[in-house]
Amino acid sequence: MSSFNQAVVLVTGANGGIGTHFVHEALERGAGKVYATARNPRDWEDDRIVSLALDVTDPASIEAAAQAAGDVTVLINNAGAGVATPGILSHTDAEIRNNVATNFLGPLFLARAFAPILSAKAKPVIIDIHSAMSWYAVGGIYSATKAALWSATNSLRLELAPKGVHVVGAHVGYVDTAMAGNTTDPKMDPADFVRTVMDGVEAGAYEVLADETSMQLKAQLSAPIEGMYPQLANTGA
Repeated sequence: MSSFNQAVVLVTGANGGIGTHFVHEALERGAGKVYATARNPRDWEDDRIVSLALDVTDPASIEAAAQAAGDVTVLINNAGAGVATPGILSHTDAEIRNNVATNFLGPLFLARAFAPILSAKAKPVIIDIHSAMSWYAVGGIYSATKAALWSATNSLRLELAPKGVHVVGAHVGYVDTAMAGNTTDPKMDPADFVRTVMDGVEAGAYEVLADETSMQLKAQLSAPIEGMYPQLANTGA
């Protein structure tokens, strides 16, 4: 089991709706310091919060963050990118590459950069924010990159467990943030999502299914593919 008491936490995408709640919730749970990272970091007006520039798509920026934040004990890979429309063939090269770089390569390279730092600490944790769409391909390129991150998180968990690093993957459907602004489907409050994730971490969970959508989709993975995608029945295949 892990605790955020006196932890040193680094949050990527800290300026966003979910990231902001991770920053504040970590402090509420006793963190001694939080690195709030973003491409354009803001002033948090709290001495416990250190604003740090970080572009998760830039290897040099990742390396600079690791050099600046050598006391980190908890890494929260929260930064993410989406696309305005579904599909995987209809997007531009730039949209596809940005999703891959932000949602998959960024968290992976951050984990690699911080693994030596974390493995030298007591009760270190990596938290990767996935999505229910890791298991549901209607999100197209977004789903594909989140599925890749899910797989990478499983690999990281196995590789880092012998070094004492606890790796947690969190899944959720829509959260009420700007990224989900184009949908009218039910959305989870970001504060509730963050609390659920942190409760899971403190309970020693490896995986957090934060809402009913995530639970249902995970349960359907062993069913025939037509059960997940009934539209396939109308293709004439």
